[in-house]
Amino acid sequence: MTAHRTAVAHLRRGGLYTAATLTVVVCLFPVYWMVTTAFKPSPDIQSADPRLLPERWTADHFRRAVEADGFALFWRNSALVTLSAVLLSLVVALGAAYAVARLRWRGRRQFMLAVFIAQMAPWESLIIPVYIISRDTGMLDRLPTLTLIYFMITLPFTVVVLRGFIASVPPELEEAAQVDGCTRPGAFRKVAFPLLAPGLMATSLFGFITAWNEFTYANFLIIKEQDSRTLPVWLSSFQSTFGTDWGATMAASTLFALPALIVFLALQRHVTSGLASGGVKG
Repeated sequence: MTAHRTAVAHLRRGGLYTAATLTVVVCLFPVYWMVTTAFKPSPDIQSADPRLLPERWTADHFRRAVEADGFALFWRNSALVTLSAVLLSLVVALGAAYAVARLRWRGRRQFMLAVFIAQMAPWESLIIPVYIISRDTGMLDRLPTLTLIYFMITLPFTVVVLRGFIASVPPELEEAAQVDGCTRPGAFRKVAFPLLAPGLMATSLFGFITAWNEFTYANFLIIKEQDSRTLPVWLSSFQSTFGTDWGATMAASTLFALPALIVFLALQRHVTSGLASGGVKG
C-alpha cells in the first residue's frame, strides 16, 4: 500500500513538473526568439528556414536601434513618466492604506469597495472618456497626462497591498512608541514603515512594469507632439522602404525590456513575500 502511494505521489509530482516546464517554455520562448532575432543578420531573419540558434551573430541591429532618431529622448520620457507615477502612487497609497488600516471613520468599507472596483475595472474601456477630458482641458500631447493616468492605474493595487501590510503590523508597537514620546506620524515612520519594505517593493515592481510597458494610452494621447512619446510607441517606428526592420525592432525591444528585467531581478526576493503578507489581514 505504501509503495502504491509513493508511486502515485511520484506520478503526480512528475505531472506537475511537466506542466511547470511546459508553462515556462511557452512563456519564455517568445522572449528567447526576440533576443536571438536581435542578434541575427537580416538575411537570416528573412530566411524561409528559421533556426532556433543563429549561425552567425551580429550587433548591427543594436547599433541601428541606439542610433535611431529619438532613442535617448524617448527612453528619458518613459523613465520620467514611469518613476513619477510609481513614486506618486506610493506616497498617496501609503496615506490611504494607513487611514483604512489604522483609523476608524465612516465610509471606510465603502472606500475600500470603491478601490476594489477600480482595481477590477478594465482601463482600456476608459480611453475615450480620458481622451475627451484631456482634449477639453488642453492636456493632450503632454507627459504629465500620462503620469496621472499611470498613477490612477497603479493606485488601487498599491492601496490594497499596503493596507494588508499595515494591518499585519501590530498596532501595539506604535502605541508603545507613542508612550515613549513619539507622535503618531513619528511612531509610524520609526516603527511600522521599516516593516513595510517588502510591500513597497512589490507594489513598486508592479507599478514600474505596468507604466513602463503601457502602450494604448501613450499612443492615443500623444498624437502631435512627437518629442513627448514613450518607448513603447517609438518601437513601432522601425519602418523602411521595404517594410519593418525586424532586426532593429527586436534589438530595440530587447533594450526596452532590460530595465523591467533588472528591476524584477533586484526586487524578486521581496515580491512573493510582499504579495503574500499583504493579503494576510484586513
